[in-house]
Amino acid sequence: MNFFEHQDRARQNTQQLIGLFSLSIAVMIMAIYIASLFLFRMAFRVWWHPGLFLYVAGITIIAIAVGSLYKIACLRQGKSVIAQELGGRLLLPEIADEQGRQLLNIVEEMAIASDISVPQVYLLERETSINAFAAGFSPNDAVIGVTRGTLQHLNRDELQGVIGHEFSHILNGDMRLNLRLVGLLHGILFIYLTGELLWRIRGTSREDKGLPLWAFGLALMAIGSIGLLCGRLIKAAVSRQREFLADASAVQFTRNPNGLNGVFQKLQQMDSRLISPGAEAASHMFFGNALNPDFWENMFSTHPPLAERICRVGGLNVSNLAAMPSRNQMRSPSQESLTMGFTGGDSATPKHVVNQVGSVTPEHFAHAQALLSQLPESLRLGVQEQQSAMAIALALALDTENLQIQKRQIAWLREVQPADLVEKTLELSSEISQLDPRIRLPLVDLAVPVLRQNSAKECQRLCKCVHGLAVATGSLSLWHFVLQLILWHRLQPSINPTSTTTVEFTSIEQIWPDSLLVLSVIARVGHSQPDTSTEDIAYAFRSGVFRLPKAGEQEKLEIPLSCNFTELKKSIERLRFATPKLKQAIVDACAHTVLLDNKVTPLEADLLRAIAMTLECPIPPFLNPQPSVSKQKHPSPKRS
Repeated sequence: MNFFEHQDRARQNTQQLIGLFSLSIAVMIMAIYIASLFLFRMAFRVWWHPGLFLYVAGITIIAIAVGSLYKIACLRQGKSVIAQELGGRLLLPEIADEQGRQLLNIVEEMAIASDISVPQVYLLERETSINAFAAGFSPNDAVIGVTRGTLQHLNRDELQGVIGHEFSHILNGDMRLNLRLVGLLHGILFIYLTGELLWRIRGTSREDKGLPLWAFGLALMAIGSIGLLCGRLIKAAVSRQREFLADASAVQFTRNPNGLNGVFQKLQQMDSRLISPGAEAASHMFFGNALNPDFWENMFSTHPPLAERICRVGGLNVSNLAAMPSRNQMRSPSQESLTMGFTGGDSATPKHVVNQVGSVTPEHFAHAQALLSQLPESLRLGVQEQQSAMAIALALALDTENLQIQKRQIAWLREVQPADLVEKTLELSSEISQLDPRIRLPLVDLAVPVLRQNSAKECQRLCKCVHGLAVATGSLSLWHFVLQLILWHRLQPSINPTSTTTVEFTSIEQIWPDSLLVLSVIARVGHSQPDTSTEDIAYAFRSGVFRLPKAGEQEKLEIPLSCNFTELKKSIERLRFATPKLKQAIVDACAHTVLLDNKVTPLEADLLRAIAMTLECPIPPFLNPQPSVSKQKHPSPKRS
């Protein structure tokens, strides 16, 4: 299955989850109804009492709904809620120890390689076991949590295996499903907690009037336990197979099964359980089993048996990876000629592009390591500090080719920003201008975790300032549009933490005008060379359109549409709410338009990746042949 099929499977699992959840509620209603018959001494007179049943059903549904909606509302305040409830603290580069910096480096490399926003990392300091989790509603707002024991007991290869496992959950749509599971099942747990409260406040009197209160509390605890068991069954049914998939993806990312196998071997001798009281609700989100084993472990465990995971990863080592070159045989991207980083011969195809969405190959991982290792020290440290990170975002918007335009931009910038920030922007701009164009998008992503620590108002102000610098040029360029689109999308979790992407469009007819507009822009950009004719642009546009579903049934256009960047942004935003299958068709059509002439310019690649990124379909970096990563040599900071 490719990325889009995994997204569809996640949607289907969500529907199954709702069905199982509804079934659990029905079981609990019947259990509470039967307990109420005995409690009110009615069981010996009648077994069916419609009034009592409706009363019990109403109260139960309201109680579960209140508990679930409360938890869902809490989770929508930010993906860091789960990490904080588990005792995690945000791991910042400036205060991280050597083990923490190594972890941050691995997360950055994996994020750049997979073209997703660099996740914030939380360290579960009190947890000495080996475990980790990923949480978030989309790849753009993910966080990764890692226990202190993981950093203490794993080497770099093993830690890469664990992080690769968690990135699989990020890319395959597991996180959103897991968070929905936490929210829904909290309502079932709420009944157990209510029963526990009633039992604890029982009166000391032996009078009959005091008996029903504590007895009803015990009954709710028993019924809540039934719901808890149902919840564990649901979590086990949803998460087990996805753990196998994440293990396989981790091996694919790193092409090093020994790393993940080393983690499993250590887990056999050590522990993955957590001491946090929040481990029960989030147990299905972790790399390993976070709960104490019990008699029903095989039935209720959210994770497959460790021995089976070892066996499967071992099987990957023998059968799936035997033909792959070893890591020592792999060449650096700067030492070989790669066509967009896709397999399949000397030329890439739209099918390769689609198959690479949400997937990371070792070549992309090595490419990310090469880019980051050659980043100048000033920029490497700059993305870790708030003012410098803002200066980097502003510097990327400055025109480096036309000094007159740049002077106009700087004059405008001095009117709206403090002098020290402007000077920092100019200082970093001179270094950024010397870098290879391929490093511009990774640089934005490296700065995003620090920028997200600003308030929503400050993030909005930064985006508006970047837009102002673009307008100050007198003519908005494609690069300025790409920069604004990416920066706005990446900062959305801070600007609007409660926003989520839900499917609104299920047929191509609903988004046909938006699809045509996006393909029109790509055709013009990709075929804008001086020797390109109007017929060539029109042919590229029509070729992309015919890749869309039901293209023969729609209105036919012979030439691309005319539009401005404002209209383009609105169309891209609408396409975000399409089904995964429709997004796949759109990405395929865009890739077909780009690749028609077998040429991919850096700006063309940036636009395609920016569109896919906004659609939450991350495309790994295009590994076009380049003589070097940067135009001049810089001292390379040592990476852990």
